Amino acid sequence: MITVHHLNNSRSQRVLWMLEELGVAYEVKRYERDPETMLAPPALKAVHPLGKSPVVTDGALTLAESGAILEYLASKYGDGRLVPRADTPERLRYTYWMHYAEGSAMPPLLLKLVFDRVESAPLPFFVRPVARAISGRVKSTFIEPQLKLHFDYIESELGKSTWFAGNELTAADVQMSFPLEAGAMRGAATVGRPRLAAFLERIHARPAYKRALEKGGPYDYVS
Repeated sequence: MITVHHLNNSRSQRVLWMLEELGVAYEVKRYERDPETMLAPPALKAVHPLGKSPVVTDGALTLAESGAILEYLASKYGDGRLVPRADTPERLRYTYWMHYAEGSAMPPLLLKLVFDRVESAPLPFFVRPVARAISGRVKSTFIEPQLKLHFDYIESELGKSTWFAGNELTAADVQMSFPLEAGAMRGAATVGRPRLAAFLERIHARPAYKRALEKGGPYDYVS
């Protein structure tokens, strides 16, 4: 039996969605973030040394990293589903978006999260204006332009096909769901980008996505 070590408001939500799409039986072991630090509890380190989520266990196997988990699940349980055939243009696009999600899309989103917290953090009154000025400058000159660049790029690419790798849903769409959810919840990713908004509407309407949300609990992007 697969166990998903599920941290609330985390990347592990897309692992639940993947399992629901595949129709694979699994159980969820829940972990809650520290309400002050928003970090994962120490108990996760007993599962994986990094103490982060997602982590799945499948028999003797313990596997971390969203992309690795999704590819493992597709390979072992997919029976050809959710992965395009080898040596096709769709397979190349699939591989690209599987890596793009964390390698390119997530870094500016994480930077935005960090600098938003700097601006809202309780600081000594004489430090607060300086910290907020620096944060605002970094956001306006680097982070926000990068977010616009990436979301405009994604909007353009979604004009090429219904889903990221082609006209069929794949694990790449599951992988890409997290940065797009994050962008929609914490920024203006969908404003003026109808294809990106439509992508989110399509995944939200899927029965497997809804079932995953029911099992994972209320969802609000954190990290």
